[in-house]
Amino acid sequence: MIKITPEAAAQVRQSSEHSNAQNLSLRIAVRKDEDGTFVYGMGFDDEGTDDVHFESEGIKVLISNSSKELITGATLDFVEISPGERQFIFVNPNDPAHAASPPTEGQA
Repeated sequence: MIKITPEAAAQVRQSSEHSNAQNLSLRIAVRKDEDGTFVYGMGFDDEGTDDVHFESEGIKVLISNSSKELITGATLDFVEISPGERQFIFVNPNDPAHAASPPTEGQA
C-alpha cells in the first residue's frame, strides 16, 4: 500500500503519545482537487467499515477505499525542510507534483 520511513514512524509514535492516541491507528487520506492538485491529511482514528488497514514500520495505518488508488505506492517521510524545521512529506508517484522532470538539454 504505502511505505512509512523509520523517521516518520518515530514521529508518528511520538505524536500519538503526546495526544493520548496510542490505541488508535494513523489515518492517511488524499483527495484530488478539480485542478489536479493532491491534498493530503493525517490523523489518529478508529477503523471504519470502508477502510483498508495494514501496518508499516510498526504503525497501524487506515486508508479509506476512496483514497486507496491515489495513495498506493507512496512513501510517508519526516524530513528537515530547513534548519530546525521538520515536517511530514508524501512522495507519491501518482501525484503530478512529484512527477520526474524531463532532463534538460545536455543531461542524460
